[in-house]
Amino acid sequence: MKKIWICFFATLAYCTAIAGLLTLLLPREGFWHEFIFAQCIGFSIAIINSLALSRIPRGKLRYAALSVTLPISIVVGVAVAIKLTGAGDEVYPNAWQPLLIGLFFGIIASITFILFERIGQLNLEVKQRQLSQIESAKREMEAQLKMLQAQIEPHFLFNTLANVSSLIDNNPMLSKKLLERLNDWLRVALTRARSDHTTLGDELDMLENYLQILKIRFGERLRWTIDVPEDIRGLAFPPMLLQPLVENAVRHGIELKIGGGEILIQAVIKNTGLCIEVNDSGVGLPSNIDIDGTGLANVRARLTTLFGEAGKLTLENNATVGVTATLELPR
Repeated sequence: MKKIWICFFATLAYCTAIAGLLTLLLPREGFWHEFIFAQCIGFSIAIINSLALSRIPRGKLRYAALSVTLPISIVVGVAVAIKLTGAGDEVYPNAWQPLLIGLFFGIIASITFILFERIGQLNLEVKQRQLSQIESAKREMEAQLKMLQAQIEPHFLFNTLANVSSLIDNNPMLSKKLLERLNDWLRVALTRARSDHTTLGDELDMLENYLQILKIRFGERLRWTIDVPEDIRGLAFPPMLLQPLVENAVRHGIELKIGGGEILIQAVIKNTGLCIEVNDSGVGLPSNIDIDGTGLANVRARLTTLFGEAGKLTLENNATVGVTATLELPR
């Protein structure tokens, strides 16, 4: 409906301009006479050609049809104008005069219409091509993320199974408990893998199971606190971003400390987005060893893929003991 009104007012304005021009060039009949002729011819061209061309697909056949319908619509428009104004042979002794004028301006209008239609078609093709490229890039990004995630989860799984194997002979009850915890972790992991939407709460549930598994091995040497408000838990969150940070804190901080230590996980909303801290009270970052292994490298790669430069991961020694890993995700 909007398009029809736009065409109506565009035709009205175009024909009014023609009437004004003809009045200046041929002032004999006056503006209103030229106005009626211009409007009749213009709307006749618009209506007849739009109805005819709407049934013909784009291409050479459409241009051939226009070469037929355009003269017919001009003749109809001139006939209607003569009927309305009462102008006959006395005003137009040569009937070809208004026909040629109408044909001239009709051809200009038709060329303009075809050009605008072609521009619109090209814009549509460009948008469709852009959408196709975006969809292809999205699929590629999802495949890359799945590949990176697949590199993290088996690493944890193999380590846990190795712990089970070492406990079977020495402590069967503890190995059974470890398998039960691993089963809980796998259940949550599989449920999340089938879901298209994951939240920070889902990730924290996974993390709780993961820490419970490590607790069997470390006992009282491993303690943790998860301090995340409920409203933040409901935020959308990419999977397997936090576990590598906690694993890194345990492996390079808590495990190396004689009395063990504590892990504190906190999340807040800042102006820049979501900020999550994984703080440990371990031995701190060694100055001469690079601990940015597969897990942290994959986290950085996934942050770059998902958020570009806006996604950040930083590791810093605390003022007293331990390390704080800070994960920043934009809004």
